[in-house]
Amino acid sequence: MSTLTITALKDILRSAAGEDDGVDLDAEILDTPFTELGYDSLALLETAARIAREYGVTLSDDDVDQIETPRELLDRVNAAARA
Repeated sequence: MSTLTITALKDILRSAAGEDDGVDLDAEILDTPFTELGYDSLALLETAARIAREYGVTLSDDDVDQIETPRELLDRVNAAARA
């Protein structure tokens, strides 16, 4: 299993839920809350579903609800992949 990178996560976010006008996903967003990036819980659930399909890491709905930033999501997915 490959590591989920910020570049791959940005691609997944764009394909799962689009990109909010006025938000530059190509900027430094690792510690920016998903809500500030324009992604709600439904968008994150779709993102988690795509991560499960592409990376084989399944996050529960509760896990997704607790994740607030891209860094937290990357850390959670990559830790689960290593386990």
